[in-house]
Parts: sequence; C-alpha cells; structure tokens
Amino acid sequence: MTDATALKIAGDAMAPAQAQPEQLLAPRRKLRILRKLVRHRSFMIGLAIVLVLLIAAIVGPMLTGMEPTQMRMRNRFKPPMPGLWFGADQFGRDVLTRVLHGARLSLFIGLSVALMSGVIGGIVGVAAGYFRRLDSLLMRCMDALLAFPAILLAIGISAALGPQTLSVIVALGIAYVPRTALITRASTLVIREMEYVEAARLAGASHLRMIFRHILPNCMGPLVVQLTFVFAYAILAEATLSFLGIGPPPPAPSWGNIIAEGRDFAVEAWWIMLFPGLAISLAALGMNLLGDGLRDVLDPRLKVET
Repeated sequence: MTDATALKIAGDAMAPAQAQPEQLLAPRRKLRILRKLVRHRSFMIGLAIVLVLLIAAIVGPMLTGMEPTQMRMRNRFKPPMPGLWFGADQFGRDVLTRVLHGARLSLFIGLSVALMSGVIGGIVGVAAGYFRRLDSLLMRCMDALLAFPAILLAIGISAALGPQTLSVIVALGIAYVPRTALITRASTLVIREMEYVEAARLAGASHLRMIFRHILPNCMGPLVVQLTFVFAYAILAEATLSFLGIGPPPPAPSWGNIIAEGRDFAVEAWWIMLFPGLAISLAALGMNLLGDGLRDVLDPRLKVET
C-alpha cells in the first residue's frame, strides 16, 4: 500500500468525525467575528455613513417630488433656503434633488466596478496562485496594467469607448483588476501550502473542489477588504472622469457631473459644487472606515484594540 493510498483511507475515515466539530465551530466563529465588528468603532461609523447614503439614494428622490432635470428659470442661482435646501443651479434645477439622484448613479458605478474587479481579479489571482504554469503569464499582464496609474488607464479606456456609464464601469473595472488580483494571488500562494489543502490533494480532491472548497473561501476576507477600498476609489475616479467630460453624459445626474457643471459658477454659486463634493467625501470616508474595520477584524496578523 502506497503512502498516498494510506493517506486517502485515513482521510476518508476521519472525515465523518471531523465534520461535526467543523459544523459546530463555523457558527461560533461567525458570531465572534460579528461581535468584534459591532465593537469596532471605525467599522460602525463607516457602516452608519454608508447606510445613510444608501437610504438617501433610495428614498430621498421620492421625498423631494421633483425631477433632477426639471428646469425652473425663476429659481436660477438661488442660494440654499427653506424649500431649496441645497440651492438651485444655472437652470433653476434643485441641487438637492440632483445630488440625491446622483447618489444612485455614483453608488451604482462604485458597486459595479467593485464587483467587476472582484470577479475578474479573483479569478486571475486564484488561477495565478494555484496553477504555477499560469503564474508568470498572468502576473506579467497585471504588471503591464500596473505600469500605468489607475486613473490614467481609466481615462484612456473611457475616452476610447466613449462617454457613457457602461464605459466608465468597464474602464474603472479594468484599471482596478490588478489590485484585487495581487491580493487574491498572495492569499492563494499561502493557502495552497496549508496542511489541510495538501491532505485534500493527497486524498484525490479535484482542482475545482480544492479551489471552491478550500482556496476561495479563505481568500474572501482580504478580497472583501480590498473591494471596499476599490468602491471608494471608483466613486472618486468617476467624479474625475465626469469632471473631464468623459464620464456619464449629461444631463444624467452623477456627483461628478454636478461638480463639472458648477465649476464655471464656483464663485457666485458655490453651493452647486459644495454639496456633491461633500457627498463624495462622505462616501469615500465611509467606505474607507468600513474597510479599515473589516481589515482589523478579518486579518489575524493585526492585533488592534477596538
């Protein structure tokens, strides 16, 4: 009997005995992580900011009762006042309504970019870290993308595809794929050398089973933390692209578009740029605090008192 056969038999014999303790420990571990997150000040502040922005984006436009493109020239350049809490722009449009509607588009772009970079970067990172033959090829491609600053790469791709929402999502998603790929690859390189992965390999587990059962679940912590930062970067980058005129085309209200339209009136109508700028800052701050809290709790190498 070979060593591999013996390990397989031993693994099969031990599997039923180990299944019950793992099933019992998993809920306890999740509960312990949840308690740590609740006690983490930065995480809770970031979560509160993000939830407020999400609620404002979903419910806010229904409460104002106005369309973001509705023009009322008699309200042109009116400063903030009761009834026009954020003032009006050069066309008499309610800035509050436009900021609330812009939250939907800006947050949608941020979420779409995070999901796109997470899925593609996760696949590339796991493939590079698990299959040694693909490592060099995939990482050289990621290095080529990293040679360009993310915002410059996004500007080039977005300009080539044309000013539209889908172009912004694709451009930013491609620009941030290398970040998630490197994080996932680094985690995969560590996990694939663990004893339980080696035991599963000797027991005859297929590559797909090891990837989806052992590799990916243990890569999700660092990946989720990175995606919260990508979300914040995407919102800031979308504002930059819109300011340069290669973001979602007007009159679609996004925070970047509102700032771009108000830049010519920054002195006499400062409120047009102020309030969407504050919204962008709050969104970026909330996601960064959220990511910091997740990193402190999910990364076992960090010993942070919360």
